[in-house]
Amino acid sequence: MVNLQNLFDIGYDTSLPGDPLPFNSRFYIERPPLEKYAYEEISKPGGLLRIRASQKMGKSSLILRLIHQARNQGYYIVNIDFKQADRQTFKDTNKFLRWLCVNVARQLSMIPNINNYWDEDIGCKMSATIYFEDYILETINQPIFLVLNELHYVFRNAHIAQEFLPLLRSWYELAKQSHVWMQLRLALVYSTEVYVPLNVNQSPFNVGLSLKVAEFNSEQVMEFARRYELKSFSLGNARKLMELVGGHPYLIHLSLYHLQRDEISFSQLLATAGSYDGIYSNYLRDLFTYLQINPELLQAYNQIIISQSQHNISVQIMYKLDSLGLIKKGEDHTFQPACEMYRLFFEKEHLSISNNNSRIQKLEAENQELKFLVNVDSLTKVANRRYFDNYFHSEWKKMEYIQQPISLILADVDKFKNFNDTYGHQAGDECLYHVAQLMSSVIMKNSGNLVARYGGEEFAVILPQTDAKGAMLIAEEVRKTIKLNEVKIPVFGENNNQENKVKITISLGVACIIPQLSFQPEQLLASVDQALYQAKQTGRDRVILSSSFCYFK
Repeated sequence: MVNLQNLFDIGYDTSLPGDPLPFNSRFYIERPPLEKYAYEEISKPGGLLRIRASQKMGKSSLILRLIHQARNQGYYIVNIDFKQADRQTFKDTNKFLRWLCVNVARQLSMIPNINNYWDEDIGCKMSATIYFEDYILETINQPIFLVLNELHYVFRNAHIAQEFLPLLRSWYELAKQSHVWMQLRLALVYSTEVYVPLNVNQSPFNVGLSLKVAEFNSEQVMEFARRYELKSFSLGNARKLMELVGGHPYLIHLSLYHLQRDEISFSQLLATAGSYDGIYSNYLRDLFTYLQINPELLQAYNQIIISQSQHNISVQIMYKLDSLGLIKKGEDHTFQPACEMYRLFFEKEHLSISNNNSRIQKLEAENQELKFLVNVDSLTKVANRRYFDNYFHSEWKKMEYIQQPISLILADVDKFKNFNDTYGHQAGDECLYHVAQLMSSVIMKNSGNLVARYGGEEFAVILPQTDAKGAMLIAEEVRKTIKLNEVKIPVFGENNNQENKVKITISLGVACIIPQLSFQPEQLLASVDQALYQAKQTGRDRVILSSSFCYFK
């Protein structure tokens, strides 16, 4: 166990709630027997430890203490954070394993020499195994504590996970029979929120010692308050706070942090907890947004809160809600909201939605024309730029949550100025309407897609959950459709009306990415604009894919 006295000999700790706590932070609260079991497992030859919990439960803080413990025992430390890997790293298993091996070598201050051990004839998994056994472990010849952090990024890429997880299992089993492999001690760290998009009802990897980071109990909350020097914080306060937010480490830390700074009184904290005015509002908004993206989870959670019933809720749905930290099992073995604050907040949201339904239905008919005017381009009858901007940013956030690609297509009518000058502005308007409707006939086959007039003779398309290959196929279909369907231009003669049929073409740029925190939506817009520019510069009537934003599954 870590000597607590040493922790209090340091200066005042300014760690913010939600940040990983340094190994010597005064605000780290041990949760026996969690740390004891973790220390014991990494001390075993060939030990493998799995640390799992929902976000902000303290996984990273625990890992920092394990690293410190391992370093004190003379272990070499390697900390791999899969969040730092580029999207291209997950393109295939070979690229992924080479990235892993090179990073392990560099953190051990070794020259990678990876090509000396990589053999395509035996495959990348065997090559990685030989690299670790004959190079990494043989050279170091001392215990190595290898932390694989943010492993849920691997789980999200099924084609990688299906190869990598069995490989880890084989390394763990090798350690039971090989002295060389006994030097490797593994810690796998991941957030259980990943279970939601995976559609599973159990952990995707069941090897080694599994530790789920637990909530605080009342004694630990009181110890936390003592370290914050909140002398007036009583056991009664601790129990009231835990009735409100449970023992969630982040929510407890956030509460004590604000109380210590005198930014809110304890009574105000309790009164505003379940509202958008309280200190927990950002956390609650994130939870609510996550459930909105997964309507079946939101519906089930509302049922648990409002009806206090689990009838007809599948085991898989309950497992996902538990993985998100939203429910807990009561004394009667039924599930209930994990804390009172969740019940208050989601009950209020449900009531607000229910009360608004009738009003919305009544106003919907009255607002249809207004919505049409606000969101639809009056000439082409497709979405306007304003609606495009709002929808694009909304879909970007959704795709970021579920880690799915989003594609953009930007199209421009070729030589439109010449068309206008030759046939007149009325014909130009007819041309734009013609293009918009043909694009819609191709694009709107999927309900989540959107066609919008981007400006002038430019049109933009949003394709959620579509990779670059799919977007290129759609763009090419649009190009061919417009080229095959001529624009009809009325010609008014003295005796009768006639029509001219004029062929037109368009140029299209395509860009695709899986949204990440390190990217901004505007970067994708800039890349698709550049791709369109290249299409026009290289002869028009063609589709060009961005070289920098071109994600393929």
